[in-house]
Amino acid sequence: MDNRTNTIAGWVLGACGAALGLSIVSGMIFHSEKPEKMGYPIEAPADAGGGGAAAADVPIASLLGTADPAKGAEVFKKCAACHTIAQGAANGIGPNLYATVGEAIATGKGGFAFSDALKAKGGKWDFDSLNAWLTNPRAFASGTKMTFAGLSNPQDRANVIVYLNSMGSNLPLPAAPAAAAPAAAGPASAPADPGGKATPGSDNLANAATPAPGAPSVDPKAAVEAEKKK
Repeated sequence: MDNRTNTIAGWVLGACGAALGLSIVSGMIFHSEKPEKMGYPIEAPADAGGGGAAAADVPIASLLGTADPAKGAEVFKKCAACHTIAQGAANGIGPNLYATVGEAIATGKGGFAFSDALKAKGGKWDFDSLNAWLTNPRAFASGTKMTFAGLSNPQDRANVIVYLNSMGSNLPLPAAPAAAAPAAAGPASAPADPGGKATPGSDNLANAATPAPGAPSVDPKAAVEAEKKK
């Protein structure tokens, strides 16, 4: 019985030694150097609505007419962690946003403690100022307590703005800017020559040319006189 136990123990120890040896050998074969920078670079996804400078250049008035308040309510869910929007609801981390469109910036809202940076802006929350604020709050008011990075998609901003407008404001939307009419291009005409001289492209080029010496005259009377002298 003891011999059998010793045999089993020997096999177990042998198996452990073999596993350890294989681990060391595999580690030597498949050894990899530690990268200089930990982690993997992640590319920012392209904005389907058009991002960057081109997105910022889109007049918000051209998008508000086709904006969808229902889609704006979906986008507003990103704001719901800090803001309420129901009438009479309490302020959260940010102020309640009911009837915000058309109100003076950084005033009212049940005594909410706005940042000095936002108080210094002045003016009202009109459609353009809301668009600028939603694009980049910190660029709109440097020093604001708002930590939200902003909405890069102009259509998302338009949808949120019409949703906010529908919640207690209901201001008329601005008219979309008129598209610039393309300039009509016509054939360039040759300038008139007050001296009667031919200019490039003029119709009187043949009549204004001077005959070469010895060439027959183009005047019929001169031709008759020449025949009489012969």
